[in-house]
Amino acid sequence: MTHPAYGVVRPVTPFAGVLLEDNPGAMTLDGTNTWLLRAPGATSCVVVDPGYEDEPHLERVVAAAGRVAAILVTHHHPDHVQGAPWLSRRTGAPVRAFDPALCVDGAPLTDGAVLTLAGLDVEVLHTPGHTADSICLALAHGGQHAVLTGDTVLGRGTTVIAPPDGALGAYLDSLRALAGRPAGAVVLPGHGPDLPDVAEVARQYLAHREQRLDQIRAALVHLGPDATARQVVEVVYADVDQSLWAPAEWSVRAQLDYLRARS
Repeated sequence: MTHPAYGVVRPVTPFAGVLLEDNPGAMTLDGTNTWLLRAPGATSCVVVDPGYEDEPHLERVVAAAGRVAAILVTHHHPDHVQGAPWLSRRTGAPVRAFDPALCVDGAPLTDGAVLTLAGLDVEVLHTPGHTADSICLALAHGGQHAVLTGDTVLGRGTTVIAPPDGALGAYLDSLRALAGRPAGAVVLPGHGPDLPDVAEVARQYLAHREQRLDQIRAALVHLGPDATARQVVEVVYADVDQSLWAPAEWSVRAQLDYLRARS
């Protein structure tokens, strides 16, 4: 699926629509997906990941959301959370996140907690790896399941793991947990288009990570066990546009940390 014009709410499920922020880039893909959640007929809305403090975007969020019951944040990166305090002041809604430092007038989110908001039950899943505070949000309504994945699973491409905040071991565990979700749960990602099945995508992500680890093991045979992340990138990512080598180097560093901790 492709996104519509920036600033247009696109319904994805009967209880979730996306408002795409106009901040495209190498790390944000088409831009940040701000999710609007509400059960059919509900009089309030949950806003997830309001994006940067981009007032035109945030004003569109306010207009589309109506009464905001809560602002939820999937992790601390500014392209997801920077606009949350502004939106809280504008709407009076609390900001809630796994990291207490991000919360405004609301308690931190905890793994396994179920929030009843806007006619929906929203389950908090702590899914560290991309960042230590990353969460996903699982919800179901009318027999349809969905998982908001933040940057843990993207709608296109793969997720960057940047140490020390990011850690590959934790990320693999998080992917395994998502692979165990009910079949057919729609992926509502922080960037990129929605996908039809979070469990299947998580399994694909796991297979990709294992393939990369095998490539890095093979590179270390030739480069030596003390090779730098940059040296490994030049071998393993030789066929990738060099503009992407910097984020690739972050992920390779995470993979080297993972392999060396187990050697």
